[in-house]
Amino acid sequence: MAKDFILPDIGEGIVECEVVEWLVAVGDEVKEDQPICDVMTDKALVQIPAVHDGVITELYYAKGDIAKVHAPLFAMDVAGEESSAAATPVAEQATQPAPAAQGSALEDFILPDIGEGIVECEVVEWLISEGDEIKEDQPVCDVMTDKALVQIPAKYDGKVMKLYYQKGDIAKVHSPLFQMEIAGSSANAANTAAAPAVQAAAPAQTANADKPSSEPVAQGKALASPAVRRRARELDVDISTVPGSGKNGRVFKEDIERFIAGGASAKPAEQASAAPAAVVSGGTRVEPIKGMKAAMAKQMVRSVSTIPHFTYSDEIDLTDLIALRGGLKEEYKQQGVKLTMMPFFIKALSLAMKEFPILNAQVNDDCTELTYFDDHNIGMAVDSKLGLLVPNVKQVQNKSIVDVANEVTRLTESAREGRVAPADLKSGTISISNIGAIGGTTATPIINKPEVAIVALGKLQHLPRFNAKGEVEARAIMQVSWSGDHRVIDGGTIARFNNLWKDYLEQPTKMLMAMS
Repeated sequence: MAKDFILPDIGEGIVECEVVEWLVAVGDEVKEDQPICDVMTDKALVQIPAVHDGVITELYYAKGDIAKVHAPLFAMDVAGEESSAAATPVAEQATQPAPAAQGSALEDFILPDIGEGIVECEVVEWLISEGDEIKEDQPVCDVMTDKALVQIPAKYDGKVMKLYYQKGDIAKVHSPLFQMEIAGSSANAANTAAAPAVQAAAPAQTANADKPSSEPVAQGKALASPAVRRRARELDVDISTVPGSGKNGRVFKEDIERFIAGGASAKPAEQASAAPAAVVSGGTRVEPIKGMKAAMAKQMVRSVSTIPHFTYSDEIDLTDLIALRGGLKEEYKQQGVKLTMMPFFIKALSLAMKEFPILNAQVNDDCTELTYFDDHNIGMAVDSKLGLLVPNVKQVQNKSIVDVANEVTRLTESAREGRVAPADLKSGTISISNIGAIGGTTATPIINKPEVAIVALGKLQHLPRFNAKGEVEARAIMQVSWSGDHRVIDGGTIARFNNLWKDYLEQPTKMLMAMS
């Protein structure tokens, strides 16, 4: 039977979209979930899949037309259905959706607790689309909390029927994230696509006649959303001449602004009789602070507003440690161990904290109690693509340098991808910030509250220094900058602690002996 496919809701507040590309033609046989066309909303490029097997009989829009949500998008003969069913009017079918087959089960996936104290998260990326078949434990989407990027898995086998949020939306914990039909049921997927309102079920030709803004678009037209095209028309810019910075040359509003600011003329023939167009300059752009950046901002404000910081700086001669690492690096590389300098810094820090346990303590908000920790969970600040992350190596006091090296590699790779497990971000007791990897020699690092100290490593420099004989020679020197909580740590304590840490690093044989 011939059946109209009703364009479903494709985003909160979206009432229309542009048909960017048809992926099928009239007469083509299609399968359920096969992509039919790409449509562009004001927010994203969306791929519309088929909900039945069958043959395409009519496409109601041309490439470039503006399609209405809840209106017919295309028609198809559905495989296996009796032709007599075609006598049922389309409008009647839309107003009276067929009941789901016996045994069908539609279920909302409730966003679970994804971290202590987390009540909402940002949807970073959907890894599935409406109509997709998914398996239990298959990743469904990436969401960003205040602390990490978390991947949400499916609970059952089945088909995705509806996504309740768009990319970039803020989803609430314990609220529905998406809807799915559980495997083994035979719910009619068309039920979820049909809209509650039916006035749009008129023939598409009539609908097109009522919308003067949806003119047919020429082949080869620039890829852009309706909102971008409206902006181009407002500025009297020929959008086909604007270079797009997006994927496949997609044009954004910023591209139009840059195009005009660059002095390019728009529609010269039409402008000949008009006043010269003013060059747009001095514009601004407002972006919300959210996700990891917002979390970092709040954490830093809490730290500097409640902890009296003081800074202590020194230099460490790493010449001998670099020589030791150089002799071991290739040997351990063959065993799959990436031996950087960081494992030595972390292990030496742990050894020094055995003598100065105050550096591995935390103070309560009222500054009436100190809690000392047996475990040395040493954090590393990592400059990830999502912002600053501080995963920590757990129980360093019980690990060898090789063990620490393997953990450093794992945590660094995870952090740079923004996929650190929440457990790796919790329970840190002291932190290291390696600013020297980017540049700079000294810093005033901000303590990662509720810890009591943090050290920033400067860049390694080869500088002239006097040896024991009074001779000048080149040495590998690194500046280090400590910040301490002056409520519980005084200058003398941090100086003595740093001297011990420095001694282990400058004379690595002492560090090896202390580990025995």
